[in-house]
Amino acid sequence: MTDKFTTKGFADYFIEQRGYTDTFLEKIDMLINWKNIESLLNKKYKKVESADGRPAYPPLPMFKLLLLQRWNNLSDPQAEAALKDRISFILFTGFSISSSIPDYSTICRFRNNLLELNLYEKLMDEINSQIESKGLMVREGAIVDATIIESSRRPRKVIEVMPEDRHEEKSEISAPAVTYSDDPDANWIKKGKRAYYGYKGHISVDAKVGFILGGHITPASTADTTELERIVNESGIPEGSPVFADKGYASAGNRSILADKKLIDGIMHKAHRNKPLTSAQRIINRLISSVRYKVEQSIGTLKRGYQFFRMRYKGLKKGNMEFLLNAMAFNLKKAAAMIA
Repeated sequence: MTDKFTTKGFADYFIEQRGYTDTFLEKIDMLINWKNIESLLNKKYKKVESADGRPAYPPLPMFKLLLLQRWNNLSDPQAEAALKDRISFILFTGFSISSSIPDYSTICRFRNNLLELNLYEKLMDEINSQIESKGLMVREGAIVDATIIESSRRPRKVIEVMPEDRHEEKSEISAPAVTYSDDPDANWIKKGKRAYYGYKGHISVDAKVGFILGGHITPASTADTTELERIVNESGIPEGSPVFADKGYASAGNRSILADKKLIDGIMHKAHRNKPLTSAQRIINRLISSVRYKVEQSIGTLKRGYQFFRMRYKGLKKGNMEFLLNAMAFNLKKAAAMIA
């Protein structure tokens, strides 16, 4: 794309000749055809000027900056500072070293604009498709699991007492509303002896390597068993593929869903009162457990490497945005590590 922000000058030429000092970013550039990403962005992102009337930054360098944020755990102000300071960031995004660069508020607005345009799922599909075309991701099956992600807001119980109407009968007085934060979609769940306030991430990875195929965010109290069909639909696996899941997904309804979709039932068996597991069921459970570590590893990396144990933003809509950004960054980094 030719514009004032990415048009190269003499300084850019010498920097490009110097090349990357970060070979990881060089591998990402080798792996991905950015023209396809740019075309996808340009179809919907039509912004030509910023809020103050200046020309808008092109979407591809801005999207690459969002990925750099995930790989380096940078806030918007930190991303702005790094873009000013790090040559590798300039090379990767494609901004000219002599042009102005986006400030932290511009980065925030761009991220939200992509959300309003419903582009994150399409970008995830395009990136996964390119990784798959290189033979790195193989959709031979899916492993699903769920994990708790705490709210970005600390819970603080607030009881909103409505003013009493003296003419109203006591029996008709409504109970006071109880809120815990300004994150309205978050709620409580208890795991073990600890209570958590926030969300639940439902995640699907490929059964061979552990790339993230799909997923979504729900309030924390959502039962795992109710989300299987949605996450299987998000995974895009072909008929005849196995779907592995722990006993939290065990139900006649979920087994029926997999059968209807012509998928192999890999859900662990669950014992019931007065109905212990048979020897065959215990063997099947052990075999499924030996496969499920891939999804546990992926969730662990999201939490440790991408700080996804706590949300950055409020609400389900932005929670799903954050998940998809993390998933794209995760898959790209995993694919780059597989390139010799």
